[in-house]
Amino acid sequence: MATGKDYLEYVLEQLSGLPDVGYRAMMGEYVLYYRGKVIGGIYDDRLLLKPTKAAEERMPDAERDIPYAGAKEMLVADVDDRESLTALIEAMYPELPEAKKRGRQRGTGSGKKI
Repeated sequence: MATGKDYLEYVLEQLSGLPDVGYRAMMGEYVLYYRGKVIGGIYDDRLLLKPTKAAEERMPDAERDIPYAGAKEMLVADVDDRESLTALIEAMYPELPEAKKRGRQRGTGSGKKI
């Protein structure tokens, strides 16, 4: 089941208090970026976040799931509490790996920023 555009827009609105949030569409789903680092993605109308130490401390009872077969387990985030979600993403940021530099391929964009 692909993620609906309405859900993407809702999550982006919830993250609108953060500077430099972006996304990249990928096979009906969306990878999310904060200040150039991957924070997780939107899969099957759910926000899944990388399981950083900060995320696990702030969401100790969070459900875990994989976004697709063969992927690493991620944390299912509650998107309805804007302030908690914003604080969570900010706390995760220092623990996230730097984005890998990718060469531009013909026909690919650099993602969209809000």
